[in-house]
Amino acid sequence: MGGSMGGLLNGTTVSTELKQLLSSDADSYTWVAATARAQNAASYQLATQQPVMAIGGFNGTTNSPTLQQFKADVAAGKVHYYISSGEDSGSGGGGGGQVSGTSSQDAASQIESWVEKTFTAKTVGGVTVYDLTAGK
Repeated sequence: MGGSMGGLLNGTTVSTELKQLLSSDADSYTWVAATARAQNAASYQLATQQPVMAIGGFNGTTNSPTLQQFKADVAAGKVHYYISSGEDSGSGGGGGGQVSGTSSQDAASQIESWVEKTFTAKTVGGVTVYDLTAGK
């Protein structure tokens, strides 16, 4: 897979297609994307050389930002895309892209659930992405 970047600390591999999507019009946003878990965010940030919001901290369980803070950032046009973790929000599944440990009440799960209900999903380079500037 030429042109991909990732795998850092169990982060994700970033396809060339996704890298191009995230990089387009990047200077118009505070964050080109948001995703759960810092190691995934780091992979996207390193691949694009653009800021990516890490929801939930290192392992996705820190309640920062809160759902209200995230909604405010989206409403202000600060975040372009949300990159899905690949797990059902609030599931406690054991996958590497797991958003949270056990509770649907943590911020990462709440944010992913809200994004799924509010925005349209599309698949880019094998990853589910939501354009936060265009509602359903």
